[in-house]
Amino acid sequence: MRRAAIAIVAGVVVGFLLISWRMGLTAAVVAAIADTVVRARSNSTVPAWRRASVAERRTEAQLKSLERRGYRTLHARAIPDSDAQIDHLVVGPTGVYAVDSEKWDKRLPVRAQSHRKLFLGPFSQKARLDEARWEARRAAELIGAELGREIIIIPSLAIYGPAIPWKVLNVREVDVFDGGHVRKWITKRERSLTDAEITGIYEAAKRVLPPRYPESPDQSPPSRPARAEQVTSER
Repeated sequence: MRRAAIAIVAGVVVGFLLISWRMGLTAAVVAAIADTVVRARSNSTVPAWRRASVAERRTEAQLKSLERRGYRTLHARAIPDSDAQIDHLVVGPTGVYAVDSEKWDKRLPVRAQSHRKLFLGPFSQKARLDEARWEARRAAELIGAELGREIIIIPSLAIYGPAIPWKVLNVREVDVFDGGHVRKWITKRERSLTDAEITGIYEAAKRVLPPRYPESPDQSPPSRPARAEQVTSER
């Protein structure tokens, strides 16, 4: 409101200086409207402390369409006693999946060597692969202990930005693919879980994997170290 008022006053002053108060008032109204539009577009209705990255939002939008096919998803779940986070945990008819969404620099090529090494340009992504694999393994241990049976979670990196020269490639036991293919990657497998198993695993995951972000801004979210900032413009 203060900026809009300043714009109106400035417009009127300019108008009088130009000996045309009508032109000045018109200019002031236009300036105020423009200011309101700009602020409306730049301010999100989602609180900053709960905002996901661009990559996470794109993956979340894809996963939402799987709900009618029996899949259930938890977003931004923390691994207890660590700084790690699973961006998206998906439980459905074809199994359980941990999806980490990555926004990488599209100017750099992505390549792999012998299913053991992944590079973005000259930068090795070994640490990122190991992190994704550990997150899925640890989550499986926690959920399995809660249910009293073994749980297998398939880890993955959904990459946005650069071209990925393969459909799905398993590197260091982590599936790597273009982020736009996340739905196909999940649904292409055969059915392995019943509806009751899906519900049980999902509810157990909710109990043992706490939300990364609090439900209100009065609670401080846990800190999380940035991922590979030297090779990515955004997670």
